[in-house]
Amino acid sequence: MLHSTSQWQPGELIQNRFRIVRQLGAGGMGEVYLAEDNRLWRKVALKLLPAKFTMDVERLGRFQQEACATSALNHPNIITIFDIGQDGSTHFIATEFIEGETLRQRISAGKLSISEALNIAVQVARALSAAHSVNVVHRDVKPENIMLRTDGHVKILDFGLAKLTNARSENAAFQSGHLPLIKTEPGVVLGTPGYMSPEQACGESVDRRTDIFSLGVVLYEMITGHRPFDGKTVGEIIAATLSKEPQPLKEYASEVSDEIQRVITTVLCKDRESRHQTADELVGALKGLCV
Repeated sequence: MLHSTSQWQPGELIQNRFRIVRQLGAGGMGEVYLAEDNRLWRKVALKLLPAKFTMDVERLGRFQQEACATSALNHPNIITIFDIGQDGSTHFIATEFIEGETLRQRISAGKLSISEALNIAVQVARALSAAHSVNVVHRDVKPENIMLRTDGHVKILDFGLAKLTNARSENAAFQSGHLPLIKTEPGVVLGTPGYMSPEQACGESVDRRTDIFSLGVVLYEMITGHRPFDGKTVGEIIAATLSKEPQPLKEYASEVSDEIQRVITTVLCKDRESRHQTADELVGALKGLCV
């Protein structure tokens, strides 16, 4: 059933090319629809920025930045972007449509096996490594942004909060005026409580190590069925992220090895200097745990 605030209805056309099938979801950055591409005869996922947000320069800039950041990433574990455009006052991004379920849906169905959780984490880490190699930090790694295809292949979604690091901002393409480079002011918190790194929760500058922390949170949740930092309010969740240590994995999953616990402990260090410093480093640590 379509959400009551859905902007587009089944059968409507966008740019006389994309025919809406149904709404898939909605979030702060826009609505997502399943659509049919009448030009290339394939299913696509359309992310649409509601017209009421086009007056918000920063929100529009982030939407465009997501398209640019994602299109620059050519990796099998990162969603493929097909097109970016505008229909009237509605801006859209067309991406591949992924048959499967989100990691959130998979976790809700029951605790994952250790091997399944490690396999998913390795694929996500490889995607992050590709993003970080071009100085793109995702900043919102969480189960809702990870898709599991029916064949077990993992895709990471939604670079809507992606921040181009200083090295990337020096690229002339981003200085041409065609694509606004949106920078986060100090003290502004962007992300999802419970998955944010301590530095992110404090509104400090972030780098690739914030994604590594967030992936550690996701891996902990896959193994245990619980988030390592939780609370009844956003304030309690952030306080836990900043000051509390997560319960040992064996409190929830007795089969967890000491080696897995050591990797999780390292990834979830409050001090970013004490974590794995690169996604490739984390991939190596995780692959050593896979059986």
